[in-house]
Amino acid sequence: MSPTNERPERFLGHLYPQVVPDPDDIEPGAPAPWSSLEEPSRSGFTLDVVATRLREAHRLLDEDPLPTGPAELSFVLDGALTPITLRSAVLIALFEEDGEAQLILTRRSYALRQHSGEIALPGGRCEENETPIATSLREAHEEVGLDPTLVAPVGWLSPIATFVSGSSIWPIVGFLSRRPVLTIDPGEVDRVFTVALKDLVEEGAFVEERWRRKVARPGADADGFHPIYFYRVPGDVIWGATARVLTELLCVVTGVPWPGDVG
Repeated sequence: MSPTNERPERFLGHLYPQVVPDPDDIEPGAPAPWSSLEEPSRSGFTLDVVATRLREAHRLLDEDPLPTGPAELSFVLDGALTPITLRSAVLIALFEEDGEAQLILTRRSYALRQHSGEIALPGGRCEENETPIATSLREAHEEVGLDPTLVAPVGWLSPIATFVSGSSIWPIVGFLSRRPVLTIDPGEVDRVFTVALKDLVEEGAFVEERWRRKVARPGADADGFHPIYFYRVPGDVIWGATARVLTELLCVVTGVPWPGDVG
């Protein structure tokens, strides 16, 4: 398939500046994996529902051990063949309000050298001999003041690899009994906010684009294109590794196949 003349709608109207790449070769991507679900199936995501879906997907910590690494163990997923040298973890911190699971997200500080101003999950690099669970809890405490004793780690999502940081990332799912009081570290975080899972699966929130680079990344199709995921949130956009993690999470929660499954 060759590139079309139709370019996807880009992300205008940001209240918070961040750089979203505009590659030369870009096509509209597939609809949301949950696009066929009726409206009643796009809400009511309580923590009990999330736990049940994690169990069905074999991603509960008590029943299914953490993978030892990304499926792409030797090289990063999102670019040229670059060895992975770093280990990181992020926390998918969920609490329930009015019968809907809410997710804690951050905007990275504009002073950071990498991914400045981007929306992210709390997380960071693993220290020596530190488990992904311990890293996710420590980093969430350092970045947004989330008390680790308030978090019950319950599940995991597929470890992934990223190009810019050359890092493998373990996403850990944790439950909170209530909305926490959070205080950001301004050196790392510009703001912290929450979004309901149901708002991420509503019509129009998800966008997929297909990108092609001069050097095809691992996993690209025969024409060299690979999918990039985005989410529109009020005044902003989530993309990159965070959007990839959230897409798997939402596929698990809605019970639809995860298109990035390489297992």
